[in-house]
Amino acid sequence: MSDYEVIIGLEVHVELKTATKIFCGCTTAFGGEPNTHVCPVCLGLPGTLPILNQKVLEYAVKAGLALNCQIAEYSKFDRKNYFYPDLTKAYQISQYDLPIAEHGYIDIIVGGKEKRIGITRIHMEEDAGKLVHQGSTITTASGSLADYNRAGIPLIEIVSEPDMRSAEEVKAYLEMLKAIIEYIGVSDARMEQGSLRCDVNLSLRPFGQAVFGTRAEIKNLNSFRSVERAIKYEIARQEDILNDGGQVVQETRTWDETKGQTFSLRSKEDSDDYRYFPEPDLPPIIVDKAWVEQLRQDLPELPSAKKMRLITEDHLPEYDASIITASKGTADFYDGLRKHYDDAKKAANWIMGELMAKMNSQNVDWSELKIIPENMAQLLSELDKGAISGKIAKEVFAEMFDTGKKAAEIIKEKGLVQISDTNAISTVIDDVLANNPKSVEDFKGGKKQAMGFLVGQVMKATKGQANPAVVNQLLNEKLSML
Repeated sequence: MSDYEVIIGLEVHVELKTATKIFCGCTTAFGGEPNTHVCPVCLGLPGTLPILNQKVLEYAVKAGLALNCQIAEYSKFDRKNYFYPDLTKAYQISQYDLPIAEHGYIDIIVGGKEKRIGITRIHMEEDAGKLVHQGSTITTASGSLADYNRAGIPLIEIVSEPDMRSAEEVKAYLEMLKAIIEYIGVSDARMEQGSLRCDVNLSLRPFGQAVFGTRAEIKNLNSFRSVERAIKYEIARQEDILNDGGQVVQETRTWDETKGQTFSLRSKEDSDDYRYFPEPDLPPIIVDKAWVEQLRQDLPELPSAKKMRLITEDHLPEYDASIITASKGTADFYDGLRKHYDDAKKAANWIMGELMAKMNSQNVDWSELKIIPENMAQLLSELDKGAISGKIAKEVFAEMFDTGKKAAEIIKEKGLVQISDTNAISTVIDDVLANNPKSVEDFKGGKKQAMGFLVGQVMKATKGQANPAVVNQLLNEKLSML
């Protein structure tokens, strides 16, 4: 049992899904040859002036509303001054004392208990460029190359209160935040592409102490797994220092995924070090209340509300509803399937089972999915009415997943219609009984497992197309007469 309470707050940078950058007309498309998505504005060349992309403001306000924030009627941009090779102007256009949104919250559930995590602020800013380190890690690199394609990409930074006390709470917070961002459509929130990045601020304090301990910041963690591992390592590191009578240093650290360790990058700056002052080339932002209310009305059903609807209206178990609503892709597919198929529980089972297993094994994203909800509904309907067996349904589904074909088309092409004709099945059973006298005798002698073997032989002879219920019924009837 640790003697220390863990204090964690997060700074999450979300790349907004706009067509162009925040202050210029350059594309925000991911990838591209280095330094090809740039212009004099995002390169910070002398004489250029920024112009705010209105869509960035709209998306920032939508995020603030979805995260229960107060939207500022008056806000402004500021210059955050620091020198680093990926920052072309030697300052970043951001927001400091008057951000676009403040005082929000997210409700999470950990260990069956609900907890509210406060959101301090949401502010808009431009992204910096990207340094490509010439080595396996930043700490061992022999040099770095600069790619400015990402410079000027629009971001919102979502700063939480230091309300989290474990890696499990952090994971729950990030999962809910990611889902909300996806639901409202302001970002694809793909951590692997850097469109959602997380900085962890972590400190320890003895239980009962009111004052926070000295915090370390762990930068740019790009997966839930990395976040969890980095937090657990950093807790252990700081505990060791404090238990040995030392003092934790306020600093910025980086996470090495291969070594499973954090390493010091630089001493941690305070706000005074950045010499913030109002951005002189951009006017203040004055937001119309009616516009904000219209954006509020236009928000889609959010994860927590959708989860409650699936529990109360579709009568799904809490676990199923949590899985289905965890991502927009899953929820949209479920809603699409339910438009064409009545059995909510079976729909959820197939999504959580066959569909998600296939997607995970083949690393397929929802946007890349070939099978559509309407076709999956057709497959489940064929299964329900006994046209195909459960085994055949899974075979048909696998081909639907790979090709996008309709269930009826695959069933017809491969002759997979389930055989329910009693005369046809009876003939097959007669052959199976005649060819397996020992199993018949075993069954008559009380060995019930012989029944399973005989059913298997009938299914094998019909290539899995015989209706299992009919097979079992006829076999029982015939065996009882022997």
